Amino acid sequence: MPVSQMISAMSSSLNDSLPPAIFLMGPTASGKTDLAVALRNHLPVELISVDSSQVYRGMDIGSAKPTRELLEQVPHRLINIRDPSEAYSAADFAQDARKEMEDITRQGGIPLLVGGTMLYFKALLDGLADNPPSDLKIRKKIEADAREKGWPYLHAQLAEIDPESAGALHPNHSQRIQRALEVFQITGKPLSLIKRNQQEKGSLIESILNDYKLVQIALMPLDRLYLNQCTERRFKLMLDADFESEVQVLYERGDLHPDLSSLRAVGYKQMWRYLSGDIGYDEVYRLGIIATRQLVKRQLTWLKKWPHLHQIHINYADEKKVFSEKALADCLKILKDSCVYRNVLQQYCR
Repeated sequence: MPVSQMISAMSSSLNDSLPPAIFLMGPTASGKTDLAVALRNHLPVELISVDSSQVYRGMDIGSAKPTRELLEQVPHRLINIRDPSEAYSAADFAQDARKEMEDITRQGGIPLLVGGTMLYFKALLDGLADNPPSDLKIRKKIEADAREKGWPYLHAQLAEIDPESAGALHPNHSQRIQRALEVFQITGKPLSLIKRNQQEKGSLIESILNDYKLVQIALMPLDRLYLNQCTERRFKLMLDADFESEVQVLYERGDLHPDLSSLRAVGYKQMWRYLSGDIGYDEVYRLGIIATRQLVKRQLTWLKKWPHLHQIHINYADEKKVFSEKALADCLKILKDSCVYRNVLQQYCR
């Protein structure tokens, strides 16, 4: 069942005993972390990071990871939980996030999931097929083939064994091509067939909508041009903070390569190319800005189509203090006015 229908079906029958949870989304550099931290002064929220780069240790500057000082004051779960050599998928996140949410709820807190990796949010909302776990040996062989022959070649291979999955993918959509080939090599069955069988049997990882009263909030910029300027400043500050040295440490390890999901992240991909001698340093900035703008565009496209989303429109013309106070006030109003929370938040608000 689509997420929109599921929410509608549940809205009239939600049990008041279901615990609350909050999604706080938004494009890169929109102020999500500051707002999440500010909410802790009003609600007993515990933060869960929803960021595909911040899960990796040693990738701090380029992922805009909260500072060590902030993490000591305000812990963020699902940060620094993987080595960059390890794969981490939306399914991995969904399983890890559910465990963290359950732990926070048991302790009497409210899970606040904050970040900009929309696919991770969607995995929690829609639920996931119970597919086989990754096989590192098979995955490394696929990655080696991709380095030698390119992802379009592997896409053509996928089209022969699973035309349905291949037809839904761009020839350079490396992660999904890799996963479809991996599943086929592990199980001997096309991923599309496995999904159909699981849908018929109902053997899916359940959506969190079955277990939580959820409010979804997004920071949405009114001025796209100013947001682009913010992301440019942030990328420049990242370079000024010696981002090159951070990536140099990863580069010199010897066991990492640019086809890893960790190193396909914006900024890391461009700096890796520089360290490999493929591009000049000026190109790191130019290509990094282009990639960041493309990321923001994708994030906004996701959010504009996101059902049952409360939007907080942010005006960058305001002073930072005014901007922060308005965003916090709007967010608290959404939470307190929400029909899902009307009976729940009374016991939490302070």
